[in-house]
Amino acid sequence: MDKRDRAQLFRTRLSQAMETAGSNQSALSRAVGVDRSTISQLLAPGTRLPNAHVVAECAAALGVSGDWLLGLSELPEQASDLLAGQVLFTEATRTPTDEQIFRWHREAAGYKIRHVPARLADMLKTAELLRWEYAPHLLRTSEQAVGASEDRLGWMRRTRSDYEIAMPLFELQSLAFGTGYYDGLPKAIRARQLAHLLNLHDQLFPALRVSLFDARRLHAAPVTVFGPLVAVLYLGQHYLAFRDTERVSILSQSFDTLVREASVSDRALPDHLERLAGRAGLDLSAQ
Repeated sequence: MDKRDRAQLFRTRLSQAMETAGSNQSALSRAVGVDRSTISQLLAPGTRLPNAHVVAECAAALGVSGDWLLGLSELPEQASDLLAGQVLFTEATRTPTDEQIFRWHREAAGYKIRHVPARLADMLKTAELLRWEYAPHLLRTSEQAVGASEDRLGWMRRTRSDYEIAMPLFELQSLAFGTGYYDGLPKAIRARQLAHLLNLHDQLFPALRVSLFDARRLHAAPVTVFGPLVAVLYLGQHYLAFRDTERVSILSQSFDTLVREASVSDRALPDHLERLAGRAGLDLSAQ
């Protein structure tokens, strides 16, 4: 852009910003720390562009971006405001009844959803496993968790959204043998849970795909990527959600790496479940 055109654009945008902010030349001069005549000159036709310091001070006083004033950006928001709009830091509840999670799901209807759960995904659990798991929690009842899990599966069926889940190998092994997180889970419930996973695979594959990666080779934090729209990291007590295209793409690619290098592919999951059950002494045919 020609310097004269840029200077004209600066004057126009400075005037617009002052009007939007409800400011005037006197107020702006005080905020910037210059004489009122200096602001008058900035707004006068034919005036050259001011130095960077004055531009920055005007932008800060009026709550706009200096790049926008200079015509280098079409977004008037300051960088901090833009970042705040692209990153959401929100409280995470313990159960899938979290309304924020449901809003993200509804927003992504029709897109592929990629999910690395902190443990076995709630939507894959039997009602009795959910009741066992949520029994110690006082803020939400186990029946709410059961209902939310059923709603999630129902939502997936209705919207025809592909749902791809990647979990570490040890998750299902711990479940089958009742170790680690699943210590104390009765054998019958463990057997019915593995049988339930087999049934879900038969009913929903390929719309629902589950693959298992080796956590000794690959690391993944709990994350859900809702199509190209938003990527959400689970931090335990909070969600960190990104809406900018670059970060969503990066996290999508990271998830795809887990699937591509999975030790147990989505198609091989049934055979893996049956082998696990055999090693753990679980009879799936009786379920």
